[in-house]
Amino acid sequence: IMEWPADKIERKKVDDLIPYARNARTHSDEQVAQLAASIKEWGWTTPVLVDEGGEIIAGHGRVMAARKLNIDEIPTMTATGWSKAQKQAYVLADNQLPQNAGWDVDLLSVEMKDLDSEGFDLSLIGFDADYLTSIMYGDQSETNSGNMVTDENKHIILIELSDEMQCQTLYEEFEQRGLNCKLMS
Repeated sequence: IMEWPADKIERKKVDDLIPYARNARTHSDEQVAQLAASIKEWGWTTPVLVDEGGEIIAGHGRVMAARKLNIDEIPTMTATGWSKAQKQAYVLADNQLPQNAGWDVDLLSVEMKDLDSEGFDLSLIGFDADYLTSIMYGDQSETNSGNMVTDENKHIILIELSDEMQCQTLYEEFEQRGLNCKLMS
């Protein structure tokens, strides 16, 4: 069986954890509040990665959220045998590598609409409300960094109708006026 440098989860006191002094990743009060809301909704799902001395390698924001929620002990994993350079590099890699992923915007839209129809609080997921609205109802494209690319000359009106016939009539009227319209259900 393969052994990993961080292979065992154990609880440690939040007050015993030491933030990495040169952590280049920043956490706004808003983002810490989002992390805290996530912990309240789903519980603690990802252990904080620390070194043998309790210095945080990955999970600074989660530790800040734990403090905000007055949580005394949290799940951690200890990376053993890592050099100073390995720890230093992982602090950066852990934050940067997820940003290199993109989104399949069509599937994201389907997932968000499904969650919305179930009455789930979409604010817990962390997307900006304007971006979320655009993903769910607007004409958008996105880059690998996950940022929406918009045409500054486009303006979007979202009209929600419960009557299919009224929706079709309005669509045809707008099309006759030469407006570029899309029907979405």
